[in-house]
Amino acid sequence: MNYIERRHKSVSSRIIPVPPFDYVVFGATGDLTKRKLIPALYHRFKDGQFDQQSRIIGVSRSKLSDADFQKAARESIDQFVAKADRDEKVIDRFVSVFSYIPNDVSDPAKWADLSTKLRDDPKVVRAFYLAIAPDLFGPTCEYIEKQGYYRRDARVVIEKPLGHDLESSMAINNEVSRIFAEDQVYRIDHYLGKETVQNLLALRFANILFEPIWNSAHIDHIQLTVAESVGAGTRGYYDESGALRDMIQNHMLQLLCLVAMEPPASDDADALRDEKLKVLRSLKRITSADVGKVTVRGQYRNGSVDGQAVASYQEELPADKKGSKAETFVALKAEIENWRWAGVPFYFRTGKRMASRASEIVIQFRNIPHSMFDHAEGAPRPNRMIIRIQPDEGVKLFLMIKDPGPGGMRLREAPLDLSFAATFAERTPEAYERLLLDVIRGSQTLFMRRDELEAAWSWIDPIRDAWDQATDSPQAYAAGTWGPSGAVALIERDGRTWHEDDN
Repeated sequence: MNYIERRHKSVSSRIIPVPPFDYVVFGATGDLTKRKLIPALYHRFKDGQFDQQSRIIGVSRSKLSDADFQKAARESIDQFVAKADRDEKVIDRFVSVFSYIPNDVSDPAKWADLSTKLRDDPKVVRAFYLAIAPDLFGPTCEYIEKQGYYRRDARVVIEKPLGHDLESSMAINNEVSRIFAEDQVYRIDHYLGKETVQNLLALRFANILFEPIWNSAHIDHIQLTVAESVGAGTRGYYDESGALRDMIQNHMLQLLCLVAMEPPASDDADALRDEKLKVLRSLKRITSADVGKVTVRGQYRNGSVDGQAVASYQEELPADKKGSKAETFVALKAEIENWRWAGVPFYFRTGKRMASRASEIVIQFRNIPHSMFDHAEGAPRPNRMIIRIQPDEGVKLFLMIKDPGPGGMRLREAPLDLSFAATFAERTPEAYERLLLDVIRGSQTLFMRRDELEAAWSWIDPIRDAWDQATDSPQAYAAGTWGPSGAVALIERDGRTWHEDDN
């Protein structure tokens, strides 16, 4: 058996099938289902994690037949699955598990009978995916319960936005929890399904090298960046939420938790989420008196991205939204008030229409206490670890080495580079592939618990309130740059600088 055959056998052995299921997708004709859910389920079907014993049942207001929905599934695969991954015989088998029922969950007088599609078999896992607006979560859960589709072992998946502040988030969760117990609720954040994000756990807790230095004695500061080159477009949701709610409240605070949490006692879902909750509750509150010092909000104007001229956020807005103060960029400085992280700043940066697409975590270590290299060319630089989440997933650890060759000591910085694409030749599953089947497995490790969500809102709300009360507008920044000048000043006031490339 050669290397490639061993590699293929190793990959196949990691494909663990899930039990048969009925996956009911509310909002089955929506963009999320088309772009993410159907392609993700196709890949898992193709890899053998489930077969034709399972069913995918679409529900929405559109008047479609089973055949119409199966045709839509084919079109989704054609559009969003790479040609090399498409297999017509597999697609035929895959779409055969699709069926559809028209239903308006917002109107009890029009509730349709789903019982003809669902199997009354305790061995078949029953899951409901609510790919719909949050204001329909409550009516949909009521529909599930009153029509007799609820089971104690059923699962419900809910998508963000889960409210726009703590109060509205609690209201949504209260509606869902009237029907489903907390251990049945899967609050999905696709960032937690990304391979590199999960590798944070392996990096920290499966290697003895890092834990002794993963603290304020050895780390100077940490940067978390989620930059997007795309604009906000005409998304009404984005104008209502802004970057603070859209990115920092969920994705980026979850990244912070994985970076900063204490080692869990086990890989049990609640053991992990207990430690994440402690981080969120240890975040220093940003008051209205401090918000101007440690936060920056921006909004992109016209500029150039990848050589193409792009419009400003204001130009993209519909007429009734002109003059919006919604932020398309946020930078802020956070602190965690506990023994491990006292004195270590965490710098967040996220925005639309940035210079490039990049999601990464930078662990900046402290400088050496004393240098013996008085006569060397090049001064020692502090070590850095760059954890790249997207694109080009991988981990780089920058070390000081001697530049090879005669003529004395010349110091230079060089990376130990773990590229996932180069190291693991096989295709890396997308986040939704993992998360969708984790629901079927009953694994909540990568899903947010309600108290986590509420702790995140409790920290975000005072920032949002202070901004709403301020008279100033978000700082302008040119599309295709790294944000407004205020973001540079935020970190450089502390004698630090943003990481923007590896060179």
